[in-house]
Amino acid sequence: MNPRPIALVTGASAGIGENFARYLAERGHDLVIVARDESRLKERADKWSASYGINVEILPADLATISGMERVENRLKDRNRPIEVLINNAGFGINKSFSSSELNEENNLLEVLVRAPMRAMHAVLPLMKERNSGTIINVSSVAGWIAGGSYSAAKSYLTVLTESLHTELRGTNIHVHALCPGFTRTEFHQRGRMRMTGLPEFMWLAADDVVDAAWRASQAGEVLSVPGFQYKILSSISRFGPRPLVRKVGMNVRSRQRKSENN
Repeated sequence: MNPRPIALVTGASAGIGENFARYLAERGHDLVIVARDESRLKERADKWSASYGINVEILPADLATISGMERVENRLKDRNRPIEVLINNAGFGINKSFSSSELNEENNLLEVLVRAPMRAMHAVLPLMKERNSGTIINVSSVAGWIAGGSYSAAKSYLTVLTESLHTELRGTNIHVHALCPGFTRTEFHQRGRMRMTGLPEFMWLAADDVVDAAWRASQAGEVLSVPGFQYKILSSISRFGPRPLVRKVGMNVRSRQRKSENN
C-alpha cells in the first residue's frame, strides 16, 4: 500500500491556510501544519486526525526568525518523509503607511511574505525534481498588481517568482501555482486591524471556494488563479490599465483599510 502524500501548509492555524489544510486532509493527505500558535496547531491536529484518519504533524515556528525558518527548511529536506505538496500561505499586513511604519515591522513582513516562501521552495524543490512529482501553491494576492505599499510589493514578488518557476519546470510533473484572491472572509483583516466596513457583500469571497479553485487550477497545470468574476475583472484592469490610475486606486484602498492610531 502506497503511503499517503504529505502536504506542508504554513499559516495553517487560521484563514486560507486552515482551509487548505482541511481541504487536503479531506482528500487523503497527511499534514505538516506550521504556525506560531502551538495550542491552535494541536487543536486542529487532533480534530483533523480524528475526522479524516490521517497523520498530522505540528511544527510551531515563527517564519520571521532564522530558527523558525530553519525548522521548516529541515522538514522540507527530509527525504525519508518527503513533502508532496507545499502551501506557502503564512502572511500578515501592516496597518500603517510605509512612511509611518516601524522598520522592524517592514523587515518582518519581508521575512514572512518574501523570504520564507522563497526559502521553502528552494528547500523542497530538489527532492520534488528527484521524484519528478509535487505541487507548490503560493498564496499571493490581487494586491500584487496594484500600488498598495510593501504588502503589494511583496505579493508582486511572489507572483512573478511563481510564474518564473512554472516556466522553468514546464514539461515536468511539478505544478507551481500562485493563488491571487481578493477580499476573503478569514481572520486576516481583523488580525491586521484593517477597516473593512462599507465593502459591498459581493466583493467578499468564501475561503473554501478560493481553496478549491486554486487546487483545481494547479492540478490542471495553470500558473495563476484569480477566484471570483469581480476580481478577474479588477485584476485585468490593474494589470493592463493606466498606471497612474492603478496607483491612485491602490493607495486609496489601502488608506481606507487603516484605522486611525486612536482606534
